[in-house]
Amino acid sequence: MSVDSDLLLGDGVDLLNRESRFLDERLWDEWLGLYCEDCQFWAPAWRNDDELTSNFQREISIFFFKSRAGLADRVWRIRSGQAPSLTPLPRTTHVISNAVLGDNSTPNSMILHSAWTCHVYSPRTRTQHVFFGRYEHELVLDGGGGRIKRKKITLMNDYVPSMIDIFCV
Repeated sequence: MSVDSDLLLGDGVDLLNRESRFLDERLWDEWLGLYCEDCQFWAPAWRNDDELTSNFQREISIFFFKSRAGLADRVWRIRSGQAPSLTPLPRTTHVISNAVLGDNSTPNSMILHSAWTCHVYSPRTRTQHVFFGRYEHELVLDGGGGRIKRKKITLMNDYVPSMIDIFCV
């Protein structure tokens, strides 16, 4: 069976754009709904100036969630208002670009590589910051828009001026 890479890429980019919109508009349930139950959400830390950590079980990570339940717990904490650093919640705008389809993509699954920025404004401190980096998404496609099986976030500017959370990457 021949794979139409342009069509697959379009489906993948659509899923990433919906994820960005849901984060920016704080549509937490819709955002969580984009993830498989057994998803992996990982942002490795930088071991040094040139090398990322490679083992989330043995090395430090900026974020690591091994399932949608872990992400749901984080969303509950964000919604609860019990984190003083998140009150009021910062405003974000995500931009995703340069999406490239990975090798071995099929009509049922794909790897999508992309670049991203997230502009974050804190109403409390009236400060702004731009986080940026690379994404690697593993997507499963099921005719219903697809789901995120794995998301790896490489944060290129890992000096964090005050706080960072899952909605900033």
